Amino acid sequence: MKVAYYPGCSLHGTAQEYDESTRMVCKALDIELEEIDDWNCCGASSAHSTNDKLSVALAARNLALAEKTACSTLTVPCSACFQRLKAADFRIRENAELAREITSLIEMPYSGNLEVLQIIQILARPEIVERVREKVKKPLKDLRTVCYYGCLTVRPPKVTKVGDYEDPMYMDVLMQAVGADNRFWSYKTECCSGGLAMARSDVTKRLSGILLNMADEADAECVVLSCPMCHANLETRQSALLAERRIPKKIPIFYVTELLALAMDIRDVAKLWPKHLVDPRPLLVSKGLG
Repeated sequence: MKVAYYPGCSLHGTAQEYDESTRMVCKALDIELEEIDDWNCCGASSAHSTNDKLSVALAARNLALAEKTACSTLTVPCSACFQRLKAADFRIRENAELAREITSLIEMPYSGNLEVLQIIQILARPEIVERVREKVKKPLKDLRTVCYYGCLTVRPPKVTKVGDYEDPMYMDVLMQAVGADNRFWSYKTECCSGGLAMARSDVTKRLSGILLNMADEADAECVVLSCPMCHANLETRQSALLAERRIPKKIPIFYVTELLALAMDIRDVAKLWPKHLVDPRPLLVSKGLG
């Protein structure tokens, strides 16, 4: 299976562990990632609030480049990037006049025949899940997880095309496949306020604190997600929240691909743990997974 791959800015910067673990897992599952040549920033998360057509053009240029790979599917690990590319694709398909303007701006054609999927949508396909099960060498037994999807992977549903946008199951299915004690909770698509991290850090800290408390209430030992913005929010706020006694303890935050790599016993995943602000190694060692 071969798909075009758009890593986006975060995965080449603050979320390198997400990019590396995604590549590890896809290689193990025989999913060939063809990184699109000369990709650019998709504009998340500020372009659409400053210039509407620019926000579409930035994302559309990447879509047009992905079409040049001859792959029918483009996968995007970052939820914010996924939302921007998906929104541009939707608007180009729906508005012929805008499509002509955008084509002129980016100086290359885009037919709109590309399937744009978040990486978890590919990994959660039944045939890939079965392949994951076959590859598991180190089951994540007794590791209590909750899966957090946030806003951008699922909403708005007319753009994302996610059917059960209130209760998505992509990562839950994957965690069950690798043997984790996955807990169900009602906060999996609540907002962490990532878009307000700079402008209203008080709001971001409050909403992140709610999510961390609800994860603890679900008796989870870690949070599993697929969004670099959510990952940064939920990690960076913990020290302040703990100091203010607004959360009972720190809790590790994992990218879903990191735990898949761990369960498949891909040894290089261990080099990713020092990149985490909340060290996951004590938890993993206590579960015999270190």
